[in-house]
Amino acid sequence: MILCCALYFATVMNYPVLQTIFDLSADVSNPIFPYTAPVLLLCAFTVIFSVFAWPYFFKPFMALVILSSSLALYAQVNFQTIFDSSMMESIFETNPAEATFYLNGSILLYFLGFGLLPCVLLGMVRIVPHANWWRALLARTALLLIAVAGIAAIAATSYKDYASVGRNNHYLNKIIIPAHIYSAVNYLNDTYFNTPRPYQTLGEDATLFAASNGKPTLMVLVLGETARAMNFAHNGYQRNTNPYTQDMGLIAMQHVSSCGTYTALSVPCMFSNMTRASYNKAQAQSQDNVLNVLQHAGVDVMWIDNDGGDKGVAQKLSYQQIDASLKNQDCNGSTCFDIAMLEQARQFIAKDQHNKLLVLHTIGSHGPTYWQRYPDAQAPFQPACNRSDIENCSDQQIVNVYDNTLVYTDYVLAQVIKQLEAVSEHYNVMLSYISDHGESLGEKGLYLHGTPYAIAPKEQTQVPWLLWIPEQYAQQKHLKLSCLKQQAQTSQLSHDNLFHSLLGLYGVNSRSYQPQLDISQACQQAA
Repeated sequence: MILCCALYFATVMNYPVLQTIFDLSADVSNPIFPYTAPVLLLCAFTVIFSVFAWPYFFKPFMALVILSSSLALYAQVNFQTIFDSSMMESIFETNPAEATFYLNGSILLYFLGFGLLPCVLLGMVRIVPHANWWRALLARTALLLIAVAGIAAIAATSYKDYASVGRNNHYLNKIIIPAHIYSAVNYLNDTYFNTPRPYQTLGEDATLFAASNGKPTLMVLVLGETARAMNFAHNGYQRNTNPYTQDMGLIAMQHVSSCGTYTALSVPCMFSNMTRASYNKAQAQSQDNVLNVLQHAGVDVMWIDNDGGDKGVAQKLSYQQIDASLKNQDCNGSTCFDIAMLEQARQFIAKDQHNKLLVLHTIGSHGPTYWQRYPDAQAPFQPACNRSDIENCSDQQIVNVYDNTLVYTDYVLAQVIKQLEAVSEHYNVMLSYISDHGESLGEKGLYLHGTPYAIAPKEQTQVPWLLWIPEQYAQQKHLKLSCLKQQAQTSQLSHDNLFHSLLGLYGVNSRSYQPQLDISQACQQAA
């Protein structure tokens, strides 16, 4: 049984890995190198599965491994997903509603064919124990010795080839199924079994410069989901994906990179005072972020969410979640269009008149069910891929449906700006829009997002960052708009800049503020 399971994983479950090794072997002089790969996997899995081969445990354990591996195989074959610890973090922090976005006929066939059917066969096998313990020990020892000998033989003949290929392709060990189980255990251990750090308060000294016109400040930060910069007309895209805001005077930052390639990493990172290089999840969860610093300065901060949660950023803020279970013109019972947030936004803005910051966490361009992000009447690009198994759509259909999501996001932004214009007699108003990460639409065989940052393509790491700053706001905050427009064209920016730019644009001073990371610092005018 150990050998049967090892053979199944060495060949069927890992045929994408074998195909990759054969493709990479073109630059290897040893002709037998690629043919040793299935043998090496067979020997390795024999050793690994032997550890878990105990009565009453082996079958349930293998059933779990096989079922989860069938889903991993689907993701790897169709989306080139790499199941490292960061991907497992993204999976575990995906809520049930988001998980349903990925359900389709193709994934069901993989689950049934590569998962459930082998489990049925596994359950039908009757394992006959040895007559006594020493025969069992002898048989298991012999099996392990043969497997270890096979690994040693391959190492003796092809070690240099494996070292060379592995050195240049570090992702290989992460795409071996079931590496996702190892990554999941690491994630669970780091998340739930480590001692929490003492909470650190930042920016308690924060102070807000009062506006000379006596009006309070109202800033709206729209947090985008899965929007990539290269498909924004504001960034030079040949299609007009920004028809609603094209004449509203938005400033578009042209070169902005994300902190991560998935929401669970990017969102807490971008609001923290840490850079992408120094980011630590445990530390971010145990200290104040920029929204908390603004609170310390007396700003009323509200987070309205339409995208599966704040990832811990809003734990000390006023928080409202859009009820996706509603069924009306904006909600279908499982998800809502982003326009559904605007009524709660209006109520927050209308309540009292003091300094406020409103975060709108949008569902934006969340895939693969892109067509559910906008009403049918607002889909200018056709034909669109109106199905979740996007691997069965043409490249043009995928681009069309994705671009439709950006057009609808632009519509929502325009509506928010109109809300702000309507209250500009009572507030100094501005809006900022920035996305958490980008998206692959089939380039280089990649789809969706979550690729490890070291090998992630620019489609997943380059994000849009837009600013809408009326003249009144610029005057009260002593900003030179022409300078900001110039900075937008030339500056190399990232999520590292968000913490300090929000403080600078709002007019908050604190020891936590680093002016060199504030996009507006060079454009400040003397009061």
